Amino acid sequence: MTDTGLTLRERKKLRTRRALVEEALRLFTERGFGEATLDEVVAAVEVSQRTFFRYFSSKEDVALAPEKELWAAYVAEMERLPPPAEGSPWPRFEEVLFTAVAGMADGWERRFLVSRALCDRTPALVAHSLRHCAEVTDRVVALAGRRSRGDELRIRLTLELMLAAWRWAVHQWSAEAAASAAAHGGADREALYARMREAFAALPGVVALVTERG
Repeated sequence: MTDTGLTLRERKKLRTRRALVEEALRLFTERGFGEATLDEVVAAVEVSQRTFFRYFSSKEDVALAPEKELWAAYVAEMERLPPPAEGSPWPRFEEVLFTAVAGMADGWERRFLVSRALCDRTPALVAHSLRHCAEVTDRVVALAGRRSRGDELRIRLTLELMLAAWRWAVHQWSAEAAASAAAHGGADREALYARMREAFAALPGVVALVTERG
Protein backbone atom coordinates (compact mmCIF):
# COMPACT_ATOMS: atom_id res chain seq x y z
CA MET A 1 0.00 0.00 0.00
CA THR A 2 1.92 3.03 -1.28
CA ASP A 3 0.95 6.70 -1.49
CA THR A 4 1.87 7.08 -5.18
CA GLY A 5 -0.82 9.00 -7.04
CA LEU A 6 -2.94 9.66 -3.96
CA THR A 7 -4.64 12.95 -3.20
CA LEU A 8 -3.63 15.01 -0.16
CA ARG A 9 -6.67 13.75 1.76
CA GLU A 10 -5.90 10.15 0.85
CA ARG A 11 -2.28 10.54 1.93
CA LYS A 12 -3.41 11.95 5.27
CA LYS A 13 -5.72 8.98 5.80
CA LEU A 14 -2.93 6.59 4.90
CA ARG A 15 -0.57 8.27 7.38
CA THR A 16 -3.20 7.97 10.12
CA ARG A 17 -3.72 4.31 9.33
CA ARG A 18 0.00 3.57 9.40
CA ALA A 19 0.41 5.47 12.66
CA LEU A 20 -2.34 3.36 14.25
CA VAL A 21 -0.62 0.17 13.06
CA GLU A 22 2.79 1.32 14.32
CA GLU A 23 1.52 2.32 17.75
CA ALA A 24 -0.69 -0.75 18.12
CA LEU A 25 2.18 -3.09 17.30
CA ARG A 26 4.50 -1.21 19.66
CA LEU A 27 2.04 -1.30 22.56
CA PHE A 28 0.96 -4.90 21.96
CA THR A 29 4.59 -5.99 21.84
CA GLU A 30 5.65 -4.02 24.92
CA ARG A 31 2.61 -4.64 27.14
CA GLY A 32 0.98 -7.74 25.67
CA PHE A 33 -1.95 -8.00 23.29
CA GLY A 34 -4.48 -8.65 26.04
CA GLU A 35 -3.16 -5.94 28.36
CA ALA A 36 -2.79 -3.01 25.95
CA THR A 37 -6.09 -1.23 25.28
CA LEU A 38 -7.57 0.60 22.33
CA ASP A 39 -7.71 3.72 24.50
CA GLU A 40 -3.92 3.59 24.74
CA VAL A 41 -3.53 3.04 21.00
CA VAL A 42 -5.72 5.98 19.98
CA ALA A 43 -4.21 8.21 22.65
CA ALA A 44 -0.73 7.53 21.27
CA VAL A 45 -1.87 8.66 17.80
CA GLU A 46 -4.09 11.44 19.18
CA VAL A 47 -7.26 10.28 17.46
CA SER A 48 -10.60 9.03 18.74
CA GLN A 49 -11.86 5.46 18.92
CA ARG A 50 -14.41 6.49 16.30
CA THR A 51 -11.51 7.30 13.97
CA PHE A 52 -9.86 3.97 14.79
CA PHE A 53 -12.98 2.07 13.75
CA ARG A 54 -13.00 3.83 10.39
CA TYR A 55 -9.84 1.89 9.60
CA PHE A 56 -10.03 -1.31 11.65
CA SER A 57 -12.76 -3.53 13.03
CA SER A 58 -10.92 -4.74 16.14
CA LYS A 59 -7.61 -5.08 17.99
CA GLU A 60 -6.99 -8.29 16.06
CA ASP A 61 -7.55 -6.47 12.78
CA VAL A 62 -4.94 -3.77 13.48
CA ALA A 63 -2.45 -6.27 14.93
CA LEU A 64 -2.58 -8.29 11.70
CA ALA A 65 -2.71 -5.26 9.39
CA PRO A 66 0.63 -5.98 7.61
CA GLU A 67 -0.50 -9.51 6.77
CA LYS A 68 -3.93 -8.35 5.60
CA GLU A 69 -2.38 -5.59 3.48
CA LEU A 70 -0.29 -8.19 1.66
CA TRP A 71 -3.18 -10.50 0.89
CA ALA A 72 -5.42 -7.61 -0.15
CA ALA A 73 -2.70 -6.66 -2.65
CA TYR A 74 -2.46 -10.31 -3.73
CA VAL A 75 -6.17 -10.53 -4.49
CA ALA A 76 -6.08 -7.19 -6.31
CA GLU A 77 -3.19 -8.43 -8.46
CA MET A 78 -5.08 -11.63 -9.24
CA GLU A 79 -8.05 -9.55 -10.37
CA ARG A 80 -5.81 -7.50 -12.70
CA LEU A 81 -4.40 -10.54 -14.49
CA PRO A 82 -5.82 -11.19 -17.97
CA PRO A 83 -7.54 -14.54 -18.57
CA PRO A 84 -5.09 -17.26 -19.66
CA ALA A 85 -4.57 -18.24 -23.25
CA GLU A 86 -6.05 -21.53 -24.38
CA GLY A 87 -4.11 -24.39 -22.80
CA SER A 88 -1.83 -22.11 -20.76
CA PRO A 89 -1.08 -22.94 -17.12
CA TRP A 90 -2.73 -20.28 -14.95
CA PRO A 91 -2.53 -18.82 -12.47
CA ARG A 92 1.11 -18.85 -11.34
CA PHE A 93 0.27 -18.13 -7.73
CA GLU A 94 3.88 -17.67 -6.65
CA GLU A 95 4.56 -15.00 -9.31
CA VAL A 96 1.56 -13.03 -8.11
CA LEU A 97 2.90 -13.22 -4.55
CA PHE A 98 6.28 -11.80 -5.61
CA THR A 99 4.44 -8.89 -7.25
CA ALA A 100 2.34 -8.29 -4.13
CA VAL A 101 5.35 -8.29 -1.81
CA ALA A 102 7.25 -5.95 -4.13
CA GLY A 103 4.34 -3.51 -4.07
CA MET A 104 4.26 -3.15 -0.30
CA ALA A 105 5.20 0.27 1.10
CA ASP A 106 8.59 1.04 2.59
CA GLY A 107 8.87 -0.40 6.08
CA TRP A 108 6.20 -3.04 5.49
CA GLU A 109 8.68 -5.88 6.10
CA ARG A 110 9.52 -4.55 9.57
CA ARG A 111 5.86 -4.21 10.54
CA PHE A 112 5.13 -7.66 9.12
CA LEU A 113 7.85 -9.28 11.23
CA VAL A 114 6.64 -7.55 14.38
CA SER A 115 3.07 -8.62 13.62
CA ARG A 116 4.09 -12.25 12.97
CA ALA A 117 6.10 -12.42 16.20
CA LEU A 118 3.12 -11.06 18.11
CA CYS A 119 0.78 -13.52 16.42
CA ASP A 120 3.01 -16.49 17.18
CA ARG A 121 2.63 -15.92 20.92
CA THR A 122 -1.04 -14.84 20.97
CA PRO A 123 -3.66 -17.57 20.46
CA ALA A 124 -6.42 -15.06 19.65
CA LEU A 125 -4.34 -13.68 16.79
CA VAL A 126 -3.48 -17.16 15.50
CA ALA A 127 -7.20 -17.96 15.25
CA HIS A 128 -7.93 -14.63 13.54
CA SER A 129 -5.05 -15.14 11.08
CA LEU A 130 -6.17 -18.67 10.20
CA ARG A 131 -9.73 -17.48 9.59
CA HIS A 132 -8.48 -14.66 7.38
CA CYS A 133 -6.24 -17.08 5.44
CA ALA A 134 -9.21 -19.38 4.82
CA GLU A 135 -11.32 -16.47 3.57
CA VAL A 136 -8.58 -15.28 1.20
CA THR A 137 -7.99 -18.83 -0.05
CA ASP A 138 -11.68 -19.28 -0.87
CA ARG A 139 -11.76 -15.94 -2.66
CA VAL A 140 -8.68 -16.67 -4.75
CA VAL A 141 -9.86 -20.18 -5.65
CA ALA A 142 -13.24 -18.81 -6.74
CA LEU A 143 -11.61 -16.04 -8.77
CA ALA A 144 -9.12 -18.38 -10.44
CA GLY A 145 -11.81 -20.92 -11.17
CA ARG A 146 -14.09 -18.37 -12.86
CA ARG A 147 -11.34 -16.84 -14.97
CA SER A 148 -9.55 -20.00 -16.03
CA ARG A 149 -12.48 -22.42 -15.98
CA GLY A 150 -10.19 -24.82 -14.20
CA ASP A 151 -10.80 -27.73 -11.88
CA GLU A 152 -11.53 -26.19 -8.47
CA LEU A 153 -9.84 -29.05 -6.61
CA ARG A 154 -6.63 -28.72 -8.63
CA ILE A 155 -6.66 -24.95 -8.23
CA ARG A 156 -7.11 -25.23 -4.46
CA LEU A 157 -4.38 -27.85 -4.09
CA THR A 158 -2.00 -25.74 -6.20
CA LEU A 159 -2.72 -22.66 -4.09
CA GLU A 160 -2.35 -24.57 -0.82
CA LEU A 161 1.02 -25.90 -1.98
CA MET A 162 2.18 -22.37 -2.72
CA LEU A 163 0.94 -21.20 0.68
CA ALA A 164 2.88 -23.98 2.40
CA ALA A 165 6.03 -22.84 0.62
CA TRP A 166 5.28 -19.23 1.61
CA ARG A 167 4.87 -20.17 5.27
CA TRP A 168 8.21 -21.99 5.22
CA ALA A 169 9.90 -18.97 3.62
CA VAL A 170 8.42 -16.61 6.21
CA HIS A 171 9.43 -18.91 9.07
CA GLN A 172 13.02 -19.09 7.85
CA TRP A 173 13.18 -15.37 7.13
CA SER A 174 11.74 -14.48 10.54
CA ALA A 175 14.26 -16.65 12.35
CA GLU A 176 17.15 -15.16 10.37
CA ALA A 177 15.88 -11.61 10.90
CA ALA A 178 15.63 -12.16 14.66
CA ALA A 179 19.16 -13.56 14.76
CA SER A 180 20.63 -10.65 12.79
CA ALA A 181 18.53 -7.84 14.29
CA ALA A 182 21.37 -6.35 16.32
CA ALA A 183 23.80 -6.19 13.43
CA HIS A 184 21.58 -5.47 10.43
CA GLY A 185 18.30 -4.06 11.72
CA GLY A 186 16.47 -7.34 11.28
CA ALA A 187 14.01 -6.83 8.43
CA ASP A 188 15.38 -7.24 4.90
CA ARG A 189 12.99 -7.70 1.99
CA GLU A 190 15.73 -9.06 -0.26
CA ALA A 191 16.30 -11.85 2.28
CA LEU A 192 12.59 -12.65 2.10
CA TYR A 193 12.76 -12.82 -1.70
CA ALA A 194 15.68 -15.24 -1.43
CA ARG A 195 13.74 -17.56 0.86
CA MET A 196 10.66 -17.33 -1.37
CA ARG A 197 12.71 -18.30 -4.43
CA GLU A 198 14.21 -21.22 -2.53
CA ALA A 199 10.82 -22.45 -1.36
CA PHE A 200 9.08 -22.05 -4.71
CA ALA A 201 11.95 -23.73 -6.56
CA ALA A 202 11.22 -26.88 -4.55
CA LEU A 203 7.59 -27.09 -5.66
CA PRO A 204 8.11 -28.91 -9.01
CA GLY A 205 10.12 -31.60 -7.23
CA VAL A 206 7.38 -32.04 -4.66
CA VAL A 207 4.76 -32.38 -7.39
CA ALA A 208 6.94 -34.91 -9.22
CA LEU A 209 7.40 -36.93 -6.02
CA VAL A 210 3.65 -37.04 -5.42
CA THR A 211 3.07 -38.07 -9.03
CA GLU A 212 5.62 -40.89 -8.80
CA ARG A 213 4.03 -42.25 -5.63
CA GLY A 214 0.59 -42.01 -7.17
